[in-house]
Amino acid sequence: MEGTSNRTIAVFDFDGTITTKDTLLLFIRYSCGTIRFILGMALYSPLIILMMLRLYPNWKCKEKVFSYFFKGMPYEDFKKLGEDFGYKFRNIIIRPSMKERLLWHLSQGHKVYVISASIEEWVKPFFHTLGDVTVLATKVKPDLSGFASNNCYGQEKVNRLLEVEPERNTYTLYAYGDSRGDKEMLAFADFPTFIH
Repeated sequence: MEGTSNRTIAVFDFDGTITTKDTLLLFIRYSCGTIRFILGMALYSPLIILMMLRLYPNWKCKEKVFSYFFKGMPYEDFKKLGEDFGYKFRNIIIRPSMKERLLWHLSQGHKVYVISASIEEWVKPFFHTLGDVTVLATKVKPDLSGFASNNCYGQEKVNRLLEVEPERNTYTLYAYGDSRGDKEMLAFADFPTFIH
């Protein structure tokens, strides 16, 4: 599938690929405090177990947990939390080898996307100082009651890339991922890299 032009695109998953931790749980704990985090996780533990057993949809569990913690919070407060979180943790949980790889793609003039199932308000700030990186992530409703887009996971990652880069035969695609949520994107790429 190698492109017919010299254009190259690199796509990175975020959680577990660029970062060393899952940022959803880290962000909730950062935003809501340890006690509320533990109580909320205990409340939703049956759903989380069903999700881990693949008996309940990943996106639906994630949306319910997200809504429990953030529904009704003013959007501007939520956005500010995301910016503060990214600023605080970007030098702590970013994997140095993947940061180096991302910067290499940028130095080569490649178009770089980070495509993530996490929420764009806290993913984008991780890349403010790294250069021209476009983040395609899960979008939330203005009242934070749920998601305003499909959860950016699995095939949805490919769909989101094709929304902005539809002419697949015109570019060579590198992809980096670490989980089954990246399987379709890795299969779609010319040069896939699975991060162990």
